[in-house]
Amino acid sequence: MASRDELIALGKRVGASPASGGPRVATPLAGPHRSRFHGPGMEFAEVRAYQPGDDIRTIDWRVTARTGRAHSKLFEAERERPAWFVVDLGQTMQFATRGAFKSVAAARAVSLMAWQAHLAGEPIGGSIRSPESALDLTTGRTRRHLMRFLDRLASGTRLSQDATSPSALGEQLEWVRRRARSGSRIIVASDFYALDDEVLRNLRSLARRCESTFVWIYDALEAEAPPPGRYRVSDGRHTESLVAKRASAWRERYRSEFEARRRTLRKLARDTHATLIPMRTDEPAEKVLDPRLSGSVAEAV
Repeated sequence: MASRDELIALGKRVGASPASGGPRVATPLAGPHRSRFHGPGMEFAEVRAYQPGDDIRTIDWRVTARTGRAHSKLFEAERERPAWFVVDLGQTMQFATRGAFKSVAAARAVSLMAWQAHLAGEPIGGSIRSPESALDLTTGRTRRHLMRFLDRLASGTRLSQDATSPSALGEQLEWVRRRARSGSRIIVASDFYALDDEVLRNLRSLARRCESTFVWIYDALEAEAPPPGRYRVSDGRHTESLVAKRASAWRERYRSEFEARRRTLRKLARDTHATLIPMRTDEPAEKVLDPRLSGSVAEAV
């Protein structure tokens, strides 16, 4: 499992990374230098009659056409952009053949991104579900709030004795969807085995109105069948032998199931302009997410 101390220590790596270097921006006004973080967005405030000096790009052509008099849209800077995390630590995430369990890999990746959001001054919140624990946390920006999030994230990676726990990803997405306002950041970390209609519907709904990132955690064995032979596998309580067949039809069917999930996620990301970040269990989270810590680099999907 991932320890609380380990997840807290990841904050030092975020602070020392190139993605977080440089002085903090102390003013909400725009300047000539590029910030390492996303700058404030602009929210619509009102429409008023056009005044000399208004940018013509802000003209509201619908109101202008309806009234016969030029009108401009006014915007105000967003003061806050929450980061919502949906972390799936369900039964299928308690698996790996190399590196760390998928649940541990997800916890490390989410911790890095949560630290990045915290250091950027963004409120964080979200939903963490494992077979033995659950946390639905509204957003907050204090260090104490972050420590509570990391503590529950660490405890969620504890191995479960309940082998029948269903995935709660659909419920998690629905909980966040009802609370996240447009323009929020949404980060979903999962192996996405539960890609049913409810999950896909909520992912699309969130991604269409929020800046969304899907961190897809998988093990190398899921992508490619092992060489033919007999293998011993264990769930921590029982050990059994499984036979990897030599038949090409079986091996192709094995591979096609993984590729089908990959195609679904890629299409979802393309259709909703979301970022898809594949991450194997034997890859260091820092290597995969840097420079994505700032959310500025998307995988070509």
